[in-house]
Amino acid sequence: MLRLAVTTSSETFDRMQQPLAARDIAVEHLSAVSRTIRLTDTADDFDVGFVYPTRLMEGGALTAQRQLPWVNGREAVLSSRNKAGVIAALSRAGLPVPETRMVSNPADEETVINAVADLSFPLVVKPNSATRGVGVAKVSDVDSLLGVVDYLNLVHDYRATGDKSYLIQEFVPNARDYRIMVLDGEVVGGVERRLPESLDEGRWKHNVHRGAEATELTVSERHRELAVSVAEVLGIDYLGVDLLVTDERTVVSETNARPTIDHEKYASDFWDRLAALIRRTAEQS
Repeated sequence: MLRLAVTTSSETFDRMQQPLAARDIAVEHLSAVSRTIRLTDTADDFDVGFVYPTRLMEGGALTAQRQLPWVNGREAVLSSRNKAGVIAALSRAGLPVPETRMVSNPADEETVINAVADLSFPLVVKPNSATRGVGVAKVSDVDSLLGVVDYLNLVHDYRATGDKSYLIQEFVPNARDYRIMVLDGEVVGGVERRLPESLDEGRWKHNVHRGAEATELTVSERHRELAVSVAEVLGIDYLGVDLLVTDERTVVSETNARPTIDHEKYASDFWDRLAALIRRTAEQS
């Protein structure tokens, strides 16, 4: 039986165990946090890893110690996490994205104001490499923009802060929020993320970790082609593609190379496809 290392112990880990065991793949936890790693000990207890740990330094040590191949390796996770890089790559490929500016600190107020001179408020400010909607804010005018930027400057003043960049992006009003899952070049399903009525008043972010609910989505052919194109441009085999959809347009807002598996809303052959990709990754190593 193939041994698969999974570095998350959340929903994805629990959901993978039984379906993959039925396909001769043992799903086991490989902790990358809150532990010590004996670097001088060799370890070969796994055949393949699922997705590279979010803690990149620990991931590097575990990978080197085991010579472990990953379904989504370090480059895939880094590429997807870099929101600015994703927007730039997709824009260059002619795929639809929101108008976006990247600011690299330190940057003075005049620089920030000039960056948005040709954009219309409201705007969205977001850390370049955070996840789950952390730190994302909507601003209505220059003063509120500079107020949010003040807080980012405080964080970036700390010498140990790794990523000292953020994005200023057009706000797409009345947009439906879709997550399309691409697996090995094929769309295997999608969800629409909505806030329940109890949370809907005055809120606009649709992250599931912030209380939104994911409902199964019938993915149109147009959106299928777009999501597959995104995965091809980025060169990532297992990818969540986030779309903002209105009656007038669709844009790719972000991608996620460490997406939560929501298999009950995916195609019936999802686990077969995933098992095949895991096996191919192990064999290619």
